Amino acid sequence: MPSQALVDFAPTLRLLLLAALLALLPLSWVWLRQRGKNTSARLAALTALTLFLTFDLIVFGSFTRLSDSGLGCPDWPGCYGEVSPFGAHADIHAAQTAQPSGPVTFSKAWIEMIHRYLAMTVGALILVIAAFSVAERRRLPFSLAWPLLTLVWVLVQGIFGKYTVTLKLYPAVVTLHLLGGLTLLALLAVQHARFRAVPLGLPGSLRSGVWVALGLLVVQLALGGWVSSNYAVLACVGFPQCNGSWWPAMDFAGGFTVLRELGGVAAHGRPLTLEGLVAIHMAHRLFAVVVAVALSALAWRLWRQNEAALRRFGVALAGLLFAQVLSGLSNVVLGWPLIAALAHSAGAAALVLLLTTLLARSVSRLSPVWARAGVAAA
Repeated sequence: MPSQALVDFAPTLRLLLLAALLALLPLSWVWLRQRGKNTSARLAALTALTLFLTFDLIVFGSFTRLSDSGLGCPDWPGCYGEVSPFGAHADIHAAQTAQPSGPVTFSKAWIEMIHRYLAMTVGALILVIAAFSVAERRRLPFSLAWPLLTLVWVLVQGIFGKYTVTLKLYPAVVTLHLLGGLTLLALLAVQHARFRAVPLGLPGSLRSGVWVALGLLVVQLALGGWVSSNYAVLACVGFPQCNGSWWPAMDFAGGFTVLRELGGVAAHGRPLTLEGLVAIHMAHRLFAVVVAVALSALAWRLWRQNEAALRRFGVALAGLLFAQVLSGLSNVVLGWPLIAALAHSAGAAALVLLLTTLLARSVSRLSPVWARAGVAAA
């Protein structure tokens, strides 16, 4: 592959202009559909659309990783110093000719850049949301801190994206990038829920149960990100056994050495071995049982509530959990098919979205914040 500077800011201005143009499309669509309504109503619609695009971004980010396209453009923020693979045609051709199955090909370059374009669009929309939130701060159904924190966090995500490329898919950075995307989804979900102004009377003990379930889910997502970033999905063949054993040989110290390059030196200076990959896989598999039990119990408790909306949350949670278990098993049993892997990533994001929305909408009584939300949404 031809030598290329890891960071090349030459196309930055053109990329920012492109991001503005891309963001204008959904922004104009929202403004036209909400014509005649006040700015708060338009802001609510824009938040909903941005939430949808962020979900798509997370799933497409998984596709980028699963298709081995994370280094499709080996520099940042552009592609060989260009805005698109069109301008980088000669460099991509040279890299692909040198390594036809290497990290740089035309298809991988386009997948990587489309992911960056989508991320830039989401970032631009979040900037617009923050700007209008400041202007409408007196009528916001939530604290101004939420949109401002979301803006800061999307910038942090951009930094994670940069280091994902410049550090050559460093597993810890890739995992943090995944968790950061889910955090961004949760921040937008809170704002969207408050804009909808439909509170739920969640009992205190059940609310605590949702927090516990979300905490366990976050740990499992971190383990799943570590499995994915280390390509440890196929370290175990078969289910429920792993490689023909109920307790295969595992190197947890090596597998969970966080500060190392992809496949690089693990604990005590040893390279990452198959036993290390098996340890990563088994940790995710075993903790999945804990999370499944916790989410099943939560779904059952929600379904037993008198409020119809809470019962619907319970049914949705049970359905998502079943689909998530099914897609996870499919990855192992069917040899990591792309559709199952993408479904698993989408299911994880959907679980975060559901639990975050449930917490954001839950109140012990109709507070002044919710009362203002009802006025703003009217």
